[in-house]
Amino acid sequence: MPQLNPHPWFTILLFSWMIFLVILPKKVMNHMFNNNPMLKNTEKPKPEPWNWPWS
Repeated sequence: MPQLNPHPWFTILLFSWMIFLVILPKKVMNHMFNNNPMLKNTEKPKPEPWNWPWS
């Protein structure tokens, strides 16, 4: 049964993890996002009373 021979699968596993842990994070972190988060205003706006047309 060739599935039990770990030699080719282990090297594939090592190379794929090397790509995931070394190459991809650099590429993801270099990505520039075009919408920067803005700070929210801490003041709550005052609610205005409603003018009901039937009252």
